[in-house]
Amino acid sequence: MLGITRTLKDWGGTLHDLHPHLVAWIWSLLLLLQMGLAFFVFRQPMLSGLRVAGWVIWILGSVFATVPIFALGTRGRVPQGKNYMATTTLVDTGIYAVVRHPQGGTAGILLNLALALIGQHWLLVLLAAGGAILIYLDTFNADKACIDKFGDEYRCYMQRVPRVNFVTGLLRLLAHRRREETDE
Repeated sequence: MLGITRTLKDWGGTLHDLHPHLVAWIWSLLLLLQMGLAFFVFRQPMLSGLRVAGWVIWILGSVFATVPIFALGTRGRVPQGKNYMATTTLVDTGIYAVVRHPQGGTAGILLNLALALIGQHWLLVLLAAGGAILIYLDTFNADKACIDKFGDEYRCYMQRVPRVNFVTGLLRLLAHRRREETDE
């Protein structure tokens, strides 16, 4: 597993060296293509259980995509008139206590998976796999940018909070809260 992560990190760095936003542009286009195919092109008989699971995952991914807008806007000390991404302080509470990259990581991966389950077509599965890999690679670029912006504070945050795995993040958060309760 460590070897796969190291290989993905190396690829992420290579793609980032080409253009800082290249990976994000590619995975965004793949996600849009999947949406078009899943909702407007492929209309075949489908397994309803997988489709329902896809819609549940779609809703979960949508939560991870939208909650950060409010979290960063309210807790990130964004200068007046600036985009919510222009935070001046590290936000490590709320959804950011669960995963480091809820929008450009967890949400994107979940939406890719959801579209493959909703559309149930081999092409969607391939696009989802490619998109999810590119999204994961892009989180390495985001970590580099956050280290440049927030320094050691972000490095410590990286040790506490997983990159995109919200299940691990929730379990860690719950364990941390239980430890705090027993210490009181």
